[in-house]
Amino acid sequence: MHIDWASTQMYNTLMSVATGVALLMLLRFGSLLSHGKHVSYEGWSMGFAVPGFILTLLGGAMTLTWPLSKVGFPFDDIIFGEPSLGFGVLLLAGAILLWRRSKSGKGGELEPAAGTKQELEHMKKMIQPITYFAGAMGLALISIAIAGMYFELFAAPPEEPISGRFADYPLLEATFISGLYALTGIGAILLPFSLAKGNVIVAGIMRICWLIAGIAFLLFGALNYFTHIGLIIHTM
Repeated sequence: MHIDWASTQMYNTLMSVATGVALLMLLRFGSLLSHGKHVSYEGWSMGFAVPGFILTLLGGAMTLTWPLSKVGFPFDDIIFGEPSLGFGVLLLAGAILLWRRSKSGKGGELEPAAGTKQELEHMKKMIQPITYFAGAMGLALISIAIAGMYFELFAAPPEEPISGRFADYPLLEATFISGLYALTGIGAILLPFSLAKGNVIVAGIMRICWLIAGIAFLLFGALNYFTHIGLIIHTM
């Protein structure tokens, strides 16, 4: 069956890059705060708002319009669209909280001086309510990962450069993408517990999961700009 990829909207290139960047930014922001470094709340609020807006817009469009159903992959609209929408809204919520916090302090910056520990505790309490939804979405990501392995999803079409060479081995890409979803999901599930309990082991596992997933999503999304362009050219 010939699929007209050239007339199909595929947002998961930019969505993947935004997801990877956002995960790495969350880790960097948390590290700066925990070490009492200078932090511009105003700057970081805009930093989180950028991928938040992208994921909310594109994830929302994919969730509501199901563009990939036109080429026979409606399940991908759920897999890529809904988690991106949820993550985007969470990032925007965090951006708003940081923006409001920036207006309550001098220049929107945290000085690494006395009171840093109190500021860190305040930040934990401020963002903790939105982490409950993150934990719930973590369960959804684990479910997606299991579905990806069980149904051998995510295999690239043979016309796609690089990834298409493994089209005859669907379990290979299914393992890779499912692994990314599982790592992100584990980190999301652990997030509210790490903030509530302050357990360094839990926080460490969360950071490792998101570090690996963040780098992988970023690089995979960047690579997909080449492979998706090639897929469209090969099927025009």
